[in-house]
Amino acid sequence: MYDSIILRTIARVMMPVLLLISLFMVVRGHHLPGGGFIGGLLAASALILQIVAFGPTAARNVIKINYLLVAAFGVCFAAFWGLLGLVLGQPFMTAQWLPEEIPGIGKVGTPVLFDVGVYLTVIGVTVQLALVLAEEPLLYPMPQESPDQPPVAPEA
Repeated sequence: MYDSIILRTIARVMMPVLLLISLFMVVRGHHLPGGGFIGGLLAASALILQIVAFGPTAARNVIKINYLLVAAFGVCFAAFWGLLGLVLGQPFMTAQWLPEEIPGIGKVGTPVLFDVGVYLTVIGVTVQLALVLAEEPLLYPMPQESPDQPPVAPEA
């Protein structure tokens, strides 16, 4: 954590902007460059910016979720939409599309939903990794309760 008013102000302003851009990248990813991976990295960068500006404890309080569960759910969600083609008697990852376009988004189908699973997986893995590194006592010393007690490593 850096003790900088400028960094903290920028982090507060940039978090919603980066999250909106990440959602935009996921939605447009099946028609233009972008997709779940790039969108997930943008969303994770918004949360990692919070870790750098405010520290890991404050960042965990911004969005109170278990990032490993988000990653596991993302893998299952993506696998489900990939396996839908097999269930319908087609090859694995065969795209299934809604017949009508949604205004402003375009055609929606299993590739978009697969990208959402990738999006969640990338967010979960990247943010959890950043939190574990930020909470490492040798890399990021945390204040102790009392000077008599030996340092205790945080639980991952």
